[in-house]
Amino acid sequence: MLIDTHTHLDFPQFKKDREKVIQRIKQAKMKVVNVGSHRKACQDSVDLAQKHDFIYAAVGLHPHDAEKVKDINELVNFLRQLTKKPKVVAIGECGLDYYPVDQGKFRKEITPKLKEKQQKVFQAQLKLAEELKLPVIVHNRDAHQDVLQLIKAHNLTGTFHCFSGDKDFLKQVLGLGFYIGFCGNLTFKNAPELQALAKLTPLNRLLIETDCPYLSPEPLRGTRNEPVNVKIIAEYLAKLKNTSLAKVARITTKNAQSLFQMV
Repeated sequence: MLIDTHTHLDFPQFKKDREKVIQRIKQAKMKVVNVGSHRKACQDSVDLAQKHDFIYAAVGLHPHDAEKVKDINELVNFLRQLTKKPKVVAIGECGLDYYPVDQGKFRKEITPKLKEKQQKVFQAQLKLAEELKLPVIVHNRDAHQDVLQLIKAHNLTGTFHCFSGDKDFLKQVLGLGFYIGFCGNLTFKNAPELQALAKLTPLNRLLIETDCPYLSPEPLRGTRNEPVNVKIIAEYLAKLKNTSLAKVARITTKNAQSLFQMV
């Protein structure tokens, strides 16, 4: 069995054929963690988890949406209520994103004020995860040390989703007891540094993710991603680590079940 620990099946890219995509997950005998990134996505993730026994949910606010939060306490209470539903296994995705991109509704410039707001929203979610004894799914882009500083202030476990960073950052994250998530970009031809980090990551600390509908692995790059493609990532990891697909599947599944308390 394989577990895709980071999906966004609720996203509009799946609007036309969501049920077919979900049936392919079922046919592959997989499990997935559908990860909330904004308020509606959190509610939709919880709803999907209630409907399908092989789908689990995480609830959290992505840093791209942090600047919209007017009342952090209200956000935390909203997330807390959702965690009372069955099969909500983590807080996330939450974190910091200091990369200045232009994606329509997202921001172009990372100002000190925006950094501060992201940090406050992230810290509130870390506190909630600690309170509820739930793992966190961390989004980190170009904010390594700020992310680590905030996490170190709490007694937490979790995973760094779609890992990015260098060897030293990987060592620090592993030292905190966190898992490392790798997505389809691991298979890209222009990703030798990420591949080197995957080789350094112990199998017993590794999770596999699609981040669908994004980051389709080679040779599907440029198309919509979906959970069944996590097998391609597992196969690639097996080659990197000179081991079998069966071993990668067995250990990463055990890792996911342990971290997220999946039954």
